[in-house]
Amino acid sequence: MLRIVLFLVLIALAGAGAAWVADQPGDVVLTWGGFRASPSIPVFVLCLGIFAVLIVLLWSILTMIWRAPGRMRRRRHEKRHARGRHAITHGLLAIGHGDTALARRHAEAARRHAPNDPLALLLHAQSAQLDGNRDEAQRVFRAMAEREDTRLLGLRGLFIEAQRADDAVGAVMIAEEAIKLSPSSTWASHAVLGFRCARGDWSGALAILDSNLSAGLIDKPAYRRQRGVLLTARALELETMDRDVARESVMEAVKLAPTLVPAAVLAAKFESEAHQVRRAMKLVEAAWLANPHPDLADAYAHVKLGDAARQRLQRVETLAAKTPADKAGHVEGQLAIARAAIDASEFARAREALGPYVNDPTQRVALLMAELERTEHGDGGRARAWTLRAVRARHDPAWTADGYVSDRWRPVSPVTGRLDAFQWQTPVASLPSDKGTTIESSAFEEAMLAAPPPKRVTVASEVPAEPAVAAPAPTPAPAPAAQDNAPPVAKEEPVTAPAEPVKAALDAAESSPVAETPVFRTRADLGKPAQAPIQAVIPIVRAPDDPGIDDDGPSDEFTEQIGTPRDQAKAQAGGWRGFWSRWGA
Repeated sequence: MLRIVLFLVLIALAGAGAAWVADQPGDVVLTWGGFRASPSIPVFVLCLGIFAVLIVLLWSILTMIWRAPGRMRRRRHEKRHARGRHAITHGLLAIGHGDTALARRHAEAARRHAPNDPLALLLHAQSAQLDGNRDEAQRVFRAMAEREDTRLLGLRGLFIEAQRADDAVGAVMIAEEAIKLSPSSTWASHAVLGFRCARGDWSGALAILDSNLSAGLIDKPAYRRQRGVLLTARALELETMDRDVARESVMEAVKLAPTLVPAAVLAAKFESEAHQVRRAMKLVEAAWLANPHPDLADAYAHVKLGDAARQRLQRVETLAAKTPADKAGHVEGQLAIARAAIDASEFARAREALGPYVNDPTQRVALLMAELERTEHGDGGRARAWTLRAVRARHDPAWTADGYVSDRWRPVSPVTGRLDAFQWQTPVASLPSDKGTTIESSAFEEAMLAAPPPKRVTVASEVPAEPAVAAPAPTPAPAPAAQDNAPPVAKEEPVTAPAEPVKAALDAAESSPVAETPVFRTRADLGKPAQAPIQAVIPIVRAPDDPGIDDDGPSDEFTEQIGTPRDQAKAQAGGWRGFWSRWGA
C-alpha cells in the first residue's frame, strides 16, 4: 500500500513539473559552427530527456557486450557445478544401496564436472572402497589428506584402510597425527587409547583419557570408571615388579570404581597382607553385592592368612548369605560354599549346596560333583561320569567382550579395542536353543550315576579275609550202568577240606595293601548272554540266489539245439560238412 501511495505521489510531482516547464516563456538558442537552433524551453527539456535515455541505453549495451564472456564462463561453470552436484548426490545414494556400477559411473561424472569438490573426492574414494579397489581408495584419501579442508577426512580413510590391511603401526601413526590436528576427534582418541592400552602404555592411556575429559568426549562417571580400569590394569602388571606403585594404583582404582572385580580382589590382597582384614572384607563385600564372582569369594575366604579350612567355609557362608536367593548371582555363592566345603571335608554341606543344580548342571557344578565323588568315596567311576557330563554341560559365566571369551579379565577388547568391554556373563554360544544336545548320554554314565556309591573300606576297621579253599573231592570209581527198573541212586555230597587258620589270613591281609575300588563293576541285573555251541561239522548251505554248479559240466549251445549223442559229434564238425549236418543232410 505504501508503494502505491509513493508511486502516485511521484506521478503527481512529475505532472506538476511538466506543467510548470510548459508554462515557462522564452527560447533556448543553440549555436554549433554554422548550425543555429532556437527551440522553446519545453521542447529543449524534451530533447534533453531523450538524449539522456539514449546515452543510458548505449552504455547498457556496451556494458553487456563487455561482460558477456564472463557471464558465459560463469554460466558454464554453474552448469558443470550443477551436474557435478547431481552426480555426487546420486552417487552417494548408489553407495547407500550398494550399486557398485552406478556409484562408479556417478563418481566418474562428479570427478569430470567437479574435480575440486570435496564431496567428489569422497564419492570417488567410497566407490573405490565399494568396488574393492584399495589402491585407488588410498590414493584418493592421500589426496584428501593433503588438502586443508579434507585433511581429517583423508586421515580417517587412511586409518580405515590401514586397519583393513592389518597395518597396526601405520594405523596408530595416522591416529596420532589426527589427534594432534583435532584433540576432540572421537575416532582418533578411541584408536590411540586402544593402541596404547594394547601396548601397555598405561601412562599414555591415562593422558588420552584426561584429554577426552577436557574435550567433553566423556562425562565424569565414565571418566572415573575408565580411569579405574586403567589403574587396575597397571597394578596387575606391576604386582610382581613394583608392589608400591601397584598398591598405590589399585587403591586409587578401587576408590574410583569400587564394583570392579579385579580391582577389589587385588586391593583386598594388599590389605590382607598389611593385616587390614576388616578393610579388605569391606572392599570384597562392596564388589560382591554388585557382581558376585568366584574370585571375590576366593579372596574373601583367604582374607585372613593362616585360617583353617572350616574357618574359611564359615567366612564364605557369611559372604554368600549377603546375596538373596532371587538374585542371579546366588548360584556363585552356593558354588563358593561347595568349593570351601570340599576343602574342609564337609561333604554333606557341599552336596546340600550343589543339590539344586545337579539336575541341570553347568560345567563348574559337574566338575565339583566329580571332585566330591572322588574325594568323599574314592569312586573313580562316578567321578568320570560327572566329568563326561561336564563336557556337554552348559557354560558358566565368563569374561566376555564383543563375542570374545577370555579366561581372565582384560582392560580392553581384543576385537574392537574398546575400553572396559569385558563383562562377567554367560557366553552367547552357550545360550539355550531349540536344537538338542550334540553328545548324547552314554550307557557308562547312566550306569555309574545309577549305582549307589560304594563304601570306603579302611584297613584299621575291616580287613577282607580270604575264603577257605575247598579240597577237591576224590574221583569216584566208574559205576555200572543203571537198569531202567533200578531205584535212583542218591548223589554224594562233596567233602570240604578244613579251612586254613584265620590268623594266617589276617596276617596276609594286614601285610598286603588295600585294593582300590575298580572303575568298572559288573551289574547284577545285567545277565551274561549264553554262547551258542559250536558245531563239529559246519554244513554247506547254498544261498537262495546261488545257481550252483552242474555236475555234468558246461553245456554247448549247439549240443542243446541238437539234443542227441550222435548228432553231438556232427555238431562238432566244421566247414560244409557241419553245415549240412545241421540241416539234416
